[in-house]
Amino acid sequence: MRLHLRRFPLTKAIPLAISRGTTSAVEHLLVELSHGGITGRGETGGFDTGHRQSDTAAITAELETLAPRLEPLSPQPLQALEPLLAGLSPPARCGLDLALHDWWGQRLGEPLHRLWGLDPGACVATSVTLGLGEPTAVLARLERWRLQLPASRIKLKLGSPDGPAHDRSLVLAVRAALRPGDELQVDANGGWDLATARSMIPWLAEQGVVLVEQPLAPQLDPAADTAGFAALKGLGPIPLIADESCWNLIDLMRLAPHVDGINIKLVKCGGLSEGLLMAHTARRLGLGVMLGCYSDGGLLNSAAAQLLPLVQWPDLDSHLNLIDDPFNGPERDGDLLRPRDRPGLGVHATAAQLDPAAPHPAAPDTP
Repeated sequence: MRLHLRRFPLTKAIPLAISRGTTSAVEHLLVELSHGGITGRGETGGFDTGHRQSDTAAITAELETLAPRLEPLSPQPLQALEPLLAGLSPPARCGLDLALHDWWGQRLGEPLHRLWGLDPGACVATSVTLGLGEPTAVLARLERWRLQLPASRIKLKLGSPDGPAHDRSLVLAVRAALRPGDELQVDANGGWDLATARSMIPWLAEQGVVLVEQPLAPQLDPAADTAGFAALKGLGPIPLIADESCWNLIDLMRLAPHVDGINIKLVKCGGLSEGLLMAHTARRLGLGVMLGCYSDGGLLNSAAAQLLPLVQWPDLDSHLNLIDDPFNGPERDGDLLRPRDRPGLGVHATAAQLDPAAPHPAAPDTP
């Protein structure tokens, strides 16, 4: 196998503000793995959950160090490569895992969802995200989404630094702007303390909010992190979803008695191998599955889309808010996303500088 790495920018049309700050642009990493005349592709990048951080430069360095060990190996069977992937950070593992799955699907001439026996007809509409801000700005963002797609499922970011009164004003403003059949979700991104969460969750239920995601800040100590969710269980008749606290299957299992669902993000869990396992396990345990993203481009979200038939709450809108995405995203019909009916991840480059037919040397570890 030969590994090619290239960093590329992704710029948001509308910056996104959450409880931890505002993001307007990121740098991501294209991972290309070539063997036997087939090139598999993956995308990954740095991110920050408040208690754990990674950056794209460090991810690039990890994969550059691994590249010589891959050269004498074959992309299949994937199981034989598990010891090598296990030593990588989750986002580095994600980039390589996606490239390996893309190669495998192309080798067999089938999209991954079909190889896994999943039904694209089971896919449901994605949510669209409204970041923190003044109510007038948040409502303007909603109207912009509605010019782009139906926006029938709305995820509102809360956990404002201005406190719970500002959060309540945002909920009331957005609720008043909902159309019949619209759904309002809330994501605090760990921006509340325990007392605030205990007061907000029952109130949100009264306002018709359909779920609350990550009310409390994630904790590095698993016991303390689990205790926070346990203290909130049953406060309101709406699902409680773990995101920043749930990275992998181990986290899923410790949180399962105390939450109603989990948010799977490929760069957080390490790719499709872990993501598929988490989705099946969560469903078997009676938990709902959310499928989320960070500032991810069309390649990463096309990979995540392979899991959409297993997902109750898709949240794959990041590529729809980019002005320079070099890849196509999942198939879209209004706000319904589906995996593409093309081999592997079903993705292709839309920018000439990232044309998959052109060879790319490994990028140096520089900005």
